[in-house]
Parts: sequence; C-alpha cells; structure tokens
Amino acid sequence: MSRRISGLVLAALVAISAVHAQQPAAPPASQPAQAPVAQQPTDQQLELTAPPIPITVNEVNLIFTVTDKHGHYIPNLKQSDFALLDDQKAPAKVNSFHQQINLPLRVGLVIDASTSIKSRFQFEQQSATEFLLQILKARSDRAFVMGFDVTPTVTQDWTNNMDALETGVNRLHPGGGTALFDAVYTACRDKLKDVSRGQEPVRKAMVLISDGDDNQSRVYLDEAIKECQRSETIIYTVSTDWNPSGGKGDHVLTQMAGETGGQAFFPPSVEEMSTSFHAIEEELRSQYALTYTPADFKENGAFRSIYLFCNDRRYQVRTRKGYFAPKP
Repeated sequence: MSRRISGLVLAALVAISAVHAQQPAAPPASQPAQAPVAQQPTDQQLELTAPPIPITVNEVNLIFTVTDKHGHYIPNLKQSDFALLDDQKAPAKVNSFHQQINLPLRVGLVIDASTSIKSRFQFEQQSATEFLLQILKARSDRAFVMGFDVTPTVTQDWTNNMDALETGVNRLHPGGGTALFDAVYTACRDKLKDVSRGQEPVRKAMVLISDGDDNQSRVYLDEAIKECQRSETIIYTVSTDWNPSGGKGDHVLTQMAGETGGQAFFPPSVEEMSTSFHAIEEELRSQYALTYTPADFKENGAFRSIYLFCNDRRYQVRTRKGYFAPKP
C-alpha cells in the first residue's frame, strides 16, 4: 500500500497556455489545465537517505533529469517548481518527491557485436567495463551484459560482481548481421520488465552501444520502444559510427533515447567513448524521483502520456513520454 502523505495540497490549476510556453512539443489544445506539483510540507522527505516508498499498481514512479540550455544539471529544485499532466489530467495525489535520489540501479549493458564494428570492438569492451566499474556503487545496484548480432545473448545475468560482469563483456566476439531492435525488445521484455513489481522503486536504464543500423530484426523500431516503455526503462545510446556527417542509424539511436527519457551520445572517435559513459554516470547520479497516483486511472493496458515541465523556462525536463497502464 502507498504511504499517505499528510497535508498534501495541490496548488491551483494554471492555464494550459503555460504548457505551450515551456515545451515546444505541447499537448493537444483540447487537454485540460495543468496543476503544479505541490511542495512537501517538510524538508525531511527530500533527504538523500529518505527510504524508498513501495509502489503499487496504480502509482507511477517517475524518474527525471533537469538541465539548463548548456546541459548542466540543476539540483535543489522543489515540487512546487514543476507542473505535471498524466493522460492530460493533473495527478490525483503526489505521494513522494526526492532530490538526488538514492534508489538502487538496474542497468542493462547491451552491446552491438555484429561484423560492422569488428575493428573497434576491443576499445568498446574496455570502455564498457570501466563504465560498469564506476556506476555500480552500492550493494543494491545490479547490472547484466547482453551482446547481439543476429540474435541477442546474455553473457552475464544480474549481478554486482565486477569480475563476473567484466568476464561477461569479454565473452562477446563480433560476427554476423545486426538485429538491434530484437535485442532491445528482448532485453526489456526478459530482463528489465517488472524488476520492481511489488518491491521498492529502482532506476532502470539500458546503455546501448551500437551504430544504430539494423538488418536482421523481426520486430520494428516502434515495437522495441514500446516494450521499453512497458518496462519503464530509460535508454542511453552511445554511437559507434565515427562518420562526421552521421549515419542513417543516428536517427534510430536518438529516437530510442528520446522516447524513453534518455539521451543519445555521438562520440567523434572510439577513444572518446569514455566521455559519453562518464556523462551517463553523472546523469544517473543527478536525477529526481516523483511518485504519484494518476487521476481516472484504469487498468486497461492503454498508453498514458506524461507531460512534466519546470516552471522556470530556463530549465528543461527530460523524462519518459508516457507509460502503459497494466492490464487486469
């Protein structure tokens, strides 16, 4: 059951025109007015060490990042600094809000092991291993390693044992075609979906290392993205295409990251991959968590859109575009 937060009062509804002013991709004009997320009555609930609140089926656990126009992370914001719409309605109740969250990490490292990246694969393995070493800090953090060519293969299941994870990365060998969409779909369906169901919230992220090209998948791009949305997983993509003019896979990597609340990185060379991994690590340690109960929630399997904005127009909020309600 959700912990009830006493004294929580939603502020007055603001005009929907504020939404258009703060976000280019505005909600449809027919949607109702949005309501600012109310501020918690005490600072104690904002502490880094505040215990995670178990979530139930009718609650949404929203992880998001706030940056300025230069990409710098903005800390120390309050609930009253944000406005939220779920399925075009203000939430029925906000249950928790935390700054610089300390939730357990669940990270899937998904690596393109097709023939097209053979010449630079060793550098990718080294950068990926260093990333895992840096990102997994707490005993509660977990990661898995999956490689893919024409089929996805898990070379190391969920663990926080760095030796085992490094061995999993080193087991990968390039060869074959590229079934990128199948790999992303499978990773979300089999490894990242329902990781936290009935337990405390976790931050779920996939780090996808690929050039974005696909020539073997049985599922389509939108199907892979929807499966990630169902599993509530953020995708961070790191491109392995060093063409300065960009490749056709750039759009794929950007769309996967954007639709799930992540970010796409395009390092100019394989030696610069570590910089992208450091940026992902910094973001995963610089996020906010908001848990709320949606209004008019129905367990019908439908997609519910999310619009979250910062009232200060200098700042941008990056989060997932929505989620699928569970089916009864």
